This record gives sequence, structure tokens and C-alpha cells, in this order.
Amino acid sequence: MKRWMPFEWIAASRFLLEGRLQTLFIIGGVAIGVGVIVFMAGMLSSLEANFIRRVLTSQPHIQLVVPDQVARPLRNGGGVIEDATIQRPAQRIIPMNQWPKIRDQMLAMPGITGVSPTLSGSALVARGEANRAINLVGVDPATYFGIVPIPDYIVAGEARLTSEDIIIGTELAKTLGATVGDKLGVSVVSGRNRVLTIAGIVDLGNKGTNLRNTYVALRTAQSLEGMIGGVTTIDLTVADVWDAEIIAQQIAAMTDIEADSWIATNAQFYSGIKAQIMGNTMIRVFVALSVAFGIAAVLVVSVIQRSREIGILRAMGTSRGQILRVFLIQGGLLGFLGSLFGALMGAAGIIEYHAYTMQPDGTELFPLVLDRWLFIDTALLATLTGLLAALAPAVRAARLDPVVAIRG
Repeated sequence: MKRWMPFEWIAASRFLLEGRLQTLFIIGGVAIGVGVIVFMAGMLSSLEANFIRRVLTSQPHIQLVVPDQVARPLRNGGGVIEDATIQRPAQRIIPMNQWPKIRDQMLAMPGITGVSPTLSGSALVARGEANRAINLVGVDPATYFGIVPIPDYIVAGEARLTSEDIIIGTELAKTLGATVGDKLGVSVVSGRNRVLTIAGIVDLGNKGTNLRNTYVALRTAQSLEGMIGGVTTIDLTVADVWDAEIIAQQIAAMTDIEADSWIATNAQFYSGIKAQIMGNTMIRVFVALSVAFGIAAVLVVSVIQRSREIGILRAMGTSRGQILRVFLIQGGLLGFLGSLFGALMGAAGIIEYHAYTMQPDGTELFPLVLDRWLFIDTALLATLTGLLAALAPAVRAARLDPVVAIRG
């Protein structure tokens, strides 16, 4: 089969096989470096997925809200300020003006994948002598469940929201001693009240959210708040969660509505994940550099050791380009073979770490994310690194004068 191989491949494979020990060492070094890259990239992807799952379980990517109400200075007929002392007014729940028009604008914007109008307000929920202040969220299940997947986190009952139903969190159910089918009295500041039936109990992965948030049908919340046909917020999802802040700024610029992205409302968490990404990138760069220098060092030694053979090949008519390609192929093969073993090592390492790292209740600490493109990209990166590392030794070998090389 070798007779059908190009000369450069035959010479490159022979040089690698003759220096077996050197070849094994450099492949091992590349494999360790690639294994570190794959392990850390897999860990970062898993941590990102866990971060997104925990932060965005109970909130939209972007939320449009009515701007805060502000007081303006009192002026007389001539425009002169009579009273410059401005006191911040108490914030009332007011409906969003022309919200159907805003909803349609959002649906037409590129990058936005889901839009759902909601009505949020404070309320008091009671069962017997137990009571608790809650955040009452009126939603349209058909659109809202595509933004916050409540049905995926139901632990008892079902995600049903008729005009007589309410969905509560696990912590609130525990506080009230309530279960599915129980009746709860819900009252708002204005004095309106309703008796609702617990249709489902949800666990959104956050103790505060499970204690505070309750969900009712949009028309039920509108009736309780005396805001028939009105909404206070519009919740959005976007195709790329990392573009949420950019899209929120675009929305704020084109409308009079305040747009809060999950990035702005979770600034500390976002900064933490960005720091992890930056640290991971720096580690990849330094590992790739160490791999490149290792390959280059081995090939430089190979050129020195095989100077006589290179001189003989040149004297027999081998072109400089062929000699150049021989060493480039060696570098590429070392990088590619090392990446294969390294990818297996990295994948095995993260799988074992995931299997033995559990939360106290026995559930997984983070979801296991192994993207096939991670292995493809790593193999390409290692092969390219091998080629670049081999460039300098290859040029040196190609420039060798055959007479000087043969004389030694």
C-alpha cells in the first residue's frame, strides 16, 4: 500500500517510526495538553449550562416594565420653578400603555423568539391561620410557559391555570401546609380577594422564588388588581442568551419602555461566568503554546539528527518543497494523533468527575455537556498547532545544503 502513498508521507512516517521514543513522548505531551483543554472546556460548558438553568429557570431573558413614576418640579405660568424640593412618589401598579402594539413590535424584532404579556403585583395568601406575602404573577400559559417552562418543574399536580387555579412554589406550600387541591384565599391591597385552588406545586430551584412567586391566569390577576385588559410587564426570550443586554438596549432606544435583561439583573453571576471563560481561554492559550514548543523542539532535534539523510535525499533529486512537506506532515501527524488520545483522556476525566461529584441529596452537581464540536475543534487546533510548530524546523531542513549535510 505504501507504493501508492506520496513520497512525503512515506518519509514522514518512517522518520517518526525510527524515533519511536521521541514520537511517543511528544504524542503523550500533546495528549496531556489536549486532555486538559477538553476537560476544562467541557467543565466550562457544563458550568455555563448549570448557570443558565439556575438563573433563567424562573425569569425571562428580557423583561419590559413600565418606567418608574417620577415627580416634576412645580412651575408657574411663566416657567419659573416655584418649588424645587422633589420627593420621590410612591410607586403604584399601573398598566403599560399600548401593550399590544409593543408586543407586536417585539415579535417582529430579529433575535427575539418568545413574547408573553404578564401582570405582576403584591398580594397576601392565606390558608386557615397561616398567611404569607407573595408576588402574584398573572400569565397566559400558551405563551408564558414557552419562556419560563413551569410544566418542566412541577413536582405535584399539573401546570393548569384556569380562572380558579393557582400554582405555588414548594417552599410556600410547606409554609402554608398546603397541597394540591387545597383552597387558598388571595387578597390584594385594594381589598379585592379570590379563593383559588392549588392546581400544581413547582420547584424552580431557588428557595426565595419558591417561597415568593405564585402563578395565576392573566385574567384572574387582572380581575384582582382591577386592571381589566391591562398588563404591567412583557417577558421576552432571545435566541442567544448572551445577546440579551444588547437587544435590551436596542428595545429601550426604540421605545419608552424600560428593558431589563437577565445580564443586568444578575450582574455578579454574569461577571463570574465571564471571568471563568477568560481564565479558561488563557489556560488553553498557554497549553497550546507548550504543545507547540514541544513539537518544535522534537522536530528541530530530528532535523539535526537526520541532516545526513536529508542531504542524501536532496542529492538524489528531492526538492526543497518535498523536504519542507515531510516535516510539516510530521508536525501535523504528531498534533492529530496526540489530539485523539487527549480527547479520550479529557472526556473520560470529565465523565468520571461528573459521576463522583454529587450534591448532598444525591442529584448531579452540574449537567454533563459534551459537544461533538468540542472534539472536532480541538483536533483541528492541535493539528494546526503541530503544523505551525513544524514550520521553522521544516524551513531549516529544506534550506540544508546537500554537500554540507552529507559531509556532516
